Amino acid sequence: MSHLVRFADGAGDTRVGLLTGEQLRPLAVASMGELLRHPVARIRELVDAAGEPVPGARLLPPLDGRMEVWAAGVTYLRSEEARREESTDEDVYARVYRAQRPELFFKSAAWRVVTDDEPIALRTDSANNVPEPELGLLLTAGGEIAGYVVVDDVSSRSIEGENPLYLPQAKIYTGACAVSARVRPAWEVPDPLSLDLAMRILRDGREVFAGQASTAQLKREPAALVEYLWRDNDFPDGAVLSTGTSVVPGLDSGLRAGDVVEIEIGEVGSLRSPVVLGADEVRRVLAGRSSGR
Repeated sequence: MSHLVRFADGAGDTRVGLLTGEQLRPLAVASMGELLRHPVARIRELVDAAGEPVPGARLLPPLDGRMEVWAAGVTYLRSEEARREESTDEDVYARVYRAQRPELFFKSAAWRVVTDDEPIALRTDSANNVPEPELGLLLTAGGEIAGYVVVDDVSSRSIEGENPLYLPQAKIYTGACAVSARVRPAWEVPDPLSLDLAMRILRDGREVFAGQASTAQLKREPAALVEYLWRDNDFPDGAVLSTGTSVVPGLDSGLRAGDVVEIEIGEVGSLRSPVVLGADEVRRVLAGRSSGR
């Protein structure tokens, strides 16, 4: 299994490469944004021409430059049910689930994204915070699907449930967006709508929540979500679009500081995130990674 990655080499320089097993070979581009300015056909040529193996690399989030993370909501029946459970206005989510136009919202700028083994955060003003495991699409500037990632769309259920207009505060804050460092090339995934997805929450080493689903349950085609995102919009360095979740902890199963969230998507990869309270610990991690941003 191979993955596209963004990494810092032994000299601290940030590069993009192809990781196959333990072997990491650099591509002839300076950034992920530069890679995604190319069409997928050209990206495949760059992958085929990858250079000599690089030792001692540190993997980084697979976003840089002007890249953004966006997300789709209410794309699975379980998500629609969960959003109605928490909301004071249940019908708004049922209408979105049935509508032709999807719910799409901005999630994160590239610099705010965390990756494997880096912390996600609970909002300090929220009583119920949950992880949301999702299949993410890595998209070129032209809107082609270049690869797939694991995304955790961390959310405040209590804030969004109080009023749907509070969605940006529930979804967009420091420590609310984790993306796997490894990107599975799209041409290596025959059917993205037949992938098994699993998530579990560990607390003091014990499993306190586990859930499974399949992307076969996704109500909307990934290409249709991309088409709506690209309408009257520009992504000059590409983007990540998270496609929604169907594994949602109950209202009594929210995260606590010290928990660990583990997500796995078959044929794509995994994502592991320790949980902290508030943004200070996340900021510390981001500051320590500044040389590789």
